[in-house]
Amino acid sequence: MTTASTSVLTQSLLDRCRERAPGYDRDNRFCQEDFDELKAAGYLLMAVPKEFGGLGLSLAEVGRETRRLAQYAPATALCINMHHYWVGLAADVWRSGDKSVEWILRDAGAGEVFAAGHAESGNETSVLMSITKAERVDGGYKFTGRKSFGSLSPVWTRLGLHGMDTSDPNAPKVVHAFMTRDTKGYTIKETWDVMGMRATRSDDTVLEGAFVPDKYIARVAPAGFAGADYFVLGIFAWALGGFANVYYGLAQRVIELTIEHVKSKGSMALTRSMAYHPEVQHHVAEMVMELEAIGAQVERMTTDWSTGVQHPDWPIKIVAAKYRAVEGAWRIVDRALDASGGFGMFKKSELERLFRDCRAGRFHPANAALSREVVAKLALGINPDESPRWG
Repeated sequence: MTTASTSVLTQSLLDRCRERAPGYDRDNRFCQEDFDELKAAGYLLMAVPKEFGGLGLSLAEVGRETRRLAQYAPATALCINMHHYWVGLAADVWRSGDKSVEWILRDAGAGEVFAAGHAESGNETSVLMSITKAERVDGGYKFTGRKSFGSLSPVWTRLGLHGMDTSDPNAPKVVHAFMTRDTKGYTIKETWDVMGMRATRSDDTVLEGAFVPDKYIARVAPAGFAGADYFVLGIFAWALGGFANVYYGLAQRVIELTIEHVKSKGSMALTRSMAYHPEVQHHVAEMVMELEAIGAQVERMTTDWSTGVQHPDWPIKIVAAKYRAVEGAWRIVDRALDASGGFGMFKKSELERLFRDCRAGRFHPANAALSREVVAKLALGINPDESPRWG
C-alpha cells in the first residue's frame, strides 16, 4: 500500500505546541490546547482512510508526522499516538478485507477519540494476557480490573481495553473491547504525577463490572502469542512504531539543542567555542551516529509494514525497532547532558525536560526484559507461550 503523504502540521502550529510544552510539564496539566488545535487541523484523521473522511496515511507516514510533532512537543505526540494506533490498525485490517472493525473507522471519521486501556500492574505482556476479568454476560462482556497509563484520559470517547475470560480454565481467552465514555461502572482516578511525559495525563481507570456490548467487542482470541492474529500483531506494529517515532523525534531535538548550545558556549581553555573541544566532538559524533541507526531501523520496519512485506519474524522486527529507538534516544540524551555541562540541570532548560521525558520510553511495552525474551525465544525457536516462562 502506498499513499501520498499530506501534512497538517504547519510551522505556526508546531511552534505554539513547543511554546506551551514547558507550562504543561510544570503544571502537570493535560495538553488540552495542543489537542484542540491538532484535532481541528485534522491530525487525528491521519490514519483514517479517505473513504471515511480521513487522509489515508500509512504507518510509515503517520510515524513521520508523529516524529515531527515530537520534536516540538513529545508528550503531545505520545498521547495522541494512542489514538492513531487504534485507528491505523483498524484501517490496515479493513484494507486486508476484514470489515469486522469498520465501525472504528466510521467513529474516528466522525470525530471520536480513541485511547488505550492496556497497562496493568504485574502484566508486562501487554495485550497478550490480562489481569482484568472479562465475564461473558447477555449481550456482551463485563470488565473488572484496574488500568494504568491511560493517556488521553481527559478527552477520550472510546477506550480500547482488554480482559481475560477464564470461564474455561483450559482455554483462557483475551477479550478486546472498546468502552464508550458514557458507560456505567468505571472511574478515572487522577494518579498522574510523574517524572516525565506529564502532559499526557495518563491517569488510572478502575473498571467495576463495566459492560461493553457485543458491537464493541473487536476480538476474542486465545491468550498469549497463540492469539496473535493480524489484529493483535497490528496493535504492536502501530503502537510500538509510534513509540519509536516519538523518541526518535525527541532525540533529533536533543541533538539540535546540543549543537546550538556548544557552538555558543565558551571556555577559558579555548580560543573558540566548545564545539572545538575534542571530547565535545566525541559526544556529538556518538549522538549523531546513534540517531542514524535509530532512523534506519524505524523507517525500515514501518515502511515494510506499510508496503505489505512478508516477514516470518515480524514480532522480532517490531519489538527490536522500538527497543533500539528508546534505548538509543536515552543514550543520546544522556550524552547531551554531559556535552552541555551544568546548564542541562536547570529547570529552565528544555534539555532537562527532554531528559525526563525520554526516560518514559523504556517503560512502554515492550519493555527491555520482554523485548529480550521475545526476540531470543523466537530466534531460538522456543515457544514464547511455553509454561512456566522462567520457573
